[in-house]
Amino acid sequence: MDAEPTTGLYPAPRSNVTQNQGSFRTRFNFPGRNLSDHDDHGYGPLATVVESFMDPDTLISMHPHRNEEIVSWVPAGVMRHDDRQGNDLVTDPDNVMAMNAGTEFWHAEYTAADDPPLRMLQIFVRPRELGLEPGIQHAPLSDPVAGEWRHVFGPDGSDAPVTVRNAVDLYDVRLDDGTSVDLPAMDGRDVYFYVFEGAVTADGTRFDETESGLLVDDRTPTLTAESDAIVVAFLIDPDAPVTRQGTIGR
Repeated sequence: MDAEPTTGLYPAPRSNVTQNQGSFRTRFNFPGRNLSDHDDHGYGPLATVVESFMDPDTLISMHPHRNEEIVSWVPAGVMRHDDRQGNDLVTDPDNVMAMNAGTEFWHAEYTAADDPPLRMLQIFVRPRELGLEPGIQHAPLSDPVAGEWRHVFGPDGSDAPVTVRNAVDLYDVRLDDGTSVDLPAMDGRDVYFYVFEGAVTADGTRFDETESGLLVDDRTPTLTAESDAIVVAFLIDPDAPVTRQGTIGR
């Protein structure tokens, strides 16, 4: 990533906030930390974006979440889920899952011995209020089209495959080397983007794999792939009412 930020576009290097539990490893990306003077690790309702790694034959035992919305996005491999509501689900490149934890939701996640190593994102959204009804959503994703943004989740009431209970939308895109696409835009929203694979440039700044940018003005910069790339972009209402009592995201 280039050293000099562009006005309105704030880059951040690869996060060094990690946890290593052997076969389960996580890296925490905090969108609020793209701004040096921001007093919140999150940015509005987007609390954190967790890059999660699970080796084959790994079990994360049954545990609870409260007062947070957790979306699992799996671009390759499989993440297996069960919960106290009797669901047995597989999240993979064709499906997305949202746990709307509310008052309390218990779940476990695991990989089978013959599954490939898993690298995914788990996104923690702050709900608009405490004590909401718990539940889970699991839905198919449309097939990705190179160079086109795909809607992954949005606020409740939207037409996204799964929804969260605050003003955040997630889009993903796959870019071939040398191709370009404008960042998605929406009135009243700022954009946080994360390079999951490859490298892109925006406004003359290079973003390599696991680096991120926060756009806080109303422009729509163009992303150009410096290699084959996968990028996710969050459209966030920074003024949305939020709670900060989630189990992990806060």
